[in-house]
Amino acid sequence: MGASDSIEVSEFCLEGRFIDFVIKDGYKLKGLMLGTHEGEFYIKFAKDLRAAFDLRLPPGTWLQVVGYKEYDIKKDKVTLKAVRVMAARSEMATVQTIAAPVEPLSIDNVQVKPAKTKSTILVCQKSDCMKRGGKAVCQALEAALSDRGLEDQVTIKGTGCMKNCKAGPNLVMPDKTRHSRIQATDVPALMDKHFADKSLETQPENLRKGAIFNTKFC
Repeated sequence: MGASDSIEVSEFCLEGRFIDFVIKDGYKLKGLMLGTHEGEFYIKFAKDLRAAFDLRLPPGTWLQVVGYKEYDIKKDKVTLKAVRVMAARSEMATVQTIAAPVEPLSIDNVQVKPAKTKSTILVCQKSDCMKRGGKAVCQALEAALSDRGLEDQVTIKGTGCMKNCKAGPNLVMPDKTRHSRIQATDVPALMDKHFADKSLETQPENLRKGAIFNTKFC
């Protein structure tokens, strides 16, 4: 039996609550997590959907996702790939699965917990910005969040072109401030400027007073 013979493909349509985006390497948008009454599902995006998706989508938004379901018989594995994502009916009071996934994907007795609201740093992931140091900037941002204990409060998400290619790398902080020509070495000062208060919140109370006098601003 060939590889194609071992994979069954069918259409699916799910409705549920948007939980969060799935980001690879700190900036590559891969898909989303959707909460339904059967549990949480990871749904990959088709390539054209990744570039067009609005990353400002609030967690908890009701969505209808339509796409293709691939079931690998040999591996007993299901992959969901979205080709269209729409707002679900506003009057819907409960999560409903329009087309249930195959049994290996079904999760019983799982309660979907509301996602915590996070601040978001948007980073352009187009080639011009990446060539000018965008990948190193993403890595520096991840390290800075970890150093400041902000991983649970701030997330990094990749975007399409910000229309300022020659001034890359480009990023937008949670307060909508846009920064251009950012290099990895600039990140610590940038984080201190935008997240000084949040960084202090994660420290023990007896250290906060001393930390205030050591905060750097650019």
